[in-house]
Amino acid sequence: MNRNRLRTHSLPLPRRTGTHIFPSCAGNSAGFTLLEVLVALVIVGTALGASLRAVGSLTQNSDALRGAMMATWSAENQLVQVRLNQQFPAIGKRSFDCPQGDLRLVCEENVIVSPNPRLRRVEVSVFDAAQPERRIIKLVQLVLNE
Repeated sequence: MNRNRLRTHSLPLPRRTGTHIFPSCAGNSAGFTLLEVLVALVIVGTALGASLRAVGSLTQNSDALRGAMMATWSAENQLVQVRLNQQFPAIGKRSFDCPQGDLRLVCEENVIVSPNPRLRRVEVSVFDAAQPERRIIKLVQLVLNE
């Protein structure tokens, strides 16, 4: 008798309608199609390619900026040396090596007469030794004859 009483009070188990546990998985939507995966890979590949190009461009700009900074230091060093000599510079042009670190540079100093006889115009141009036709920077200064 106890057995019958337990059976009458127990709830019926829900029936499964398909082989899927979750109802959202029922039907044809079992995952991504091959075409969807390929499109996603193309999008990710394009984004990675663009980011690599941007990083390469930043690296190139960084090297050019470093070279320009080193060339500016070389030109400024030469102009300071002209001022510290405390001699009126002779008119003419001369070239000399002016390396900065591992960067090989060539400086060209050109002293020109100015309209004022007490002043001389000193121009210092800095070139890359590997590409002598490429001027990196040119600085100009007036020197007073004291």
